[in-house]
Amino acid sequence: MKSLTLSSLALLLVSALPRTAAAQAAPSGVRGDMIAQIDDAAGKIQQLAEAIPQDKYSWRPGTGVRSVSEAFMHVAGGNYFLMTFAGVKAPAGTSENMDAITDRAKVVDELKRSFAHVRAAITAASDADLDKPTEMFGQKTTYRNVYLTEVAHVHEHLGQLIAYARMNGITPPWSMPAR
Repeated sequence: MKSLTLSSLALLLVSALPRTAAAQAAPSGVRGDMIAQIDDAAGKIQQLAEAIPQDKYSWRPGTGVRSVSEAFMHVAGGNYFLMTFAGVKAPAGTSENMDAITDRAKVVDELKRSFAHVRAAITAASDADLDKPTEMFGQKTTYRNVYLTEVAHVHEHLGQLIAYARMNGITPPWSMPAR
């Protein structure tokens, strides 16, 4: 009982430590809300990417529909592509053919890199930048809408990937009962 109390106290103390500089620098307001939504979807998508076995990465629900790995890589590619509408170039070394990446470890790594790219782009933008005009898919819009489109895009594919996982008998890790 005494060790449980000491462990609980240590956990409480660690959780009370100041957050990292990156967490302290996180934007507030609508940009903070966008980051929170991206982080939620990113965490769940990455958990699914790690929970789905490699042998299921080639599974697809039907002919002409993206496979598991293609759906994950579509998300990663979209993370890079959508930010270009807000003037943010994809990092050097980003693959031109994301669909060709099928190795689970590489998929997970690329997802992490692409979500870090999105977080950095939104964090670097100022509140005034949100109103900057741009064009996306032939339509006049703002940087704000680019970022909101990014949020919607990752949540749309999170739903798709949850369905893919469940169709393959995989329960999303965050929805498993506590043990």
